[in-house]
Amino acid sequence: MPLPFPEDSIFIAGHGGMVGSAILRQFENGGHSKIITRSQAKLDLTNQAAVNDFFANHTPAVVIIAAAKVGGIHANKTYPADFIRDNLQISTNLIEAAHQQGTTRLINLGSSCIYPKNAPQPIAESSLLTGPLEPTNEAYAIAKIAALSMCRFYREQFGHTFHSVMPCNLYGPGDSYHPENSHVIPGLIRRFHEAKIEKQSAVPIWGTGTPRRELLHVDDLAAACLHVLKMENPPDLLNIGFGSDLPILELAEKIAEVVGFNGEIKLDPTKPDGVPSKLMDSSKIQSTGWSPTISLEVGLQNSYDDFKTNHG
Repeated sequence: MPLPFPEDSIFIAGHGGMVGSAILRQFENGGHSKIITRSQAKLDLTNQAAVNDFFANHTPAVVIIAAAKVGGIHANKTYPADFIRDNLQISTNLIEAAHQQGTTRLINLGSSCIYPKNAPQPIAESSLLTGPLEPTNEAYAIAKIAALSMCRFYREQFGHTFHSVMPCNLYGPGDSYHPENSHVIPGLIRRFHEAKIEKQSAVPIWGTGTPRRELLHVDDLAAACLHVLKMENPPDLLNIGFGSDLPILELAEKIAEVVGFNGEIKLDPTKPDGVPSKLMDSSKIQSTGWSPTISLEVGLQNSYDDFKTNHG
């Protein structure tokens, strides 16, 4: 795929994370040489003055907001104030700085958790703000809703092409394998791997195992972001999903098989399930020519290889 904006500088905020690093790989593999990155240690995105100075010095033409404070159910329930504060600050600072410095294009990455807990399946973009959110990640969701609303209103008031994409649950190289604060796939990969090494007979998983999850490899998301950037007049909001989902228990069984854990998977129904289902309607972006290419089986093996290389 030819890269958009070949002569313009592109700032990838959050390039060290799973999503940002995947987008960076896409640009680098395509030969784009004008990519701007900064580590969290060198640029605190929650500091408005620091962000303003950075934009004044580098004036990026394109900004991709892949930076966020993220985590699984446990992290969201334990640190809701941290999640809403940090994510609001990151998006507000970047969007305002991009506006002040004349950035021509900004793409904001959100999350499917912005949609109501009981939204009709598959969830269309029009479901936004039509019902209550899932309580376990409400703080994060509100911050993400605010970010996409900012992009829409800045576009409406100032004419900037600032817009958002909402991916389903993501996984792949660069994921966080924290023992308590990770998402479902990296969390299960770590638990099954440790259980295999330690020769444990069983691995517990949270909840009833019945909630369904739609899962997209992060490299497919990166390809979708570049596809959207090539669109001259993209919608304010586009879902990016895999197109099908599966129960958590079935996912756990697939991960156990990839890892090589042959013991028992024990459900813990005293723990929260989270949202019952989050299958998204991605027909809008698929109608423009994009579709995912990485199967779950291939993606899980890729993720486990990454874990063994960098964490195992």
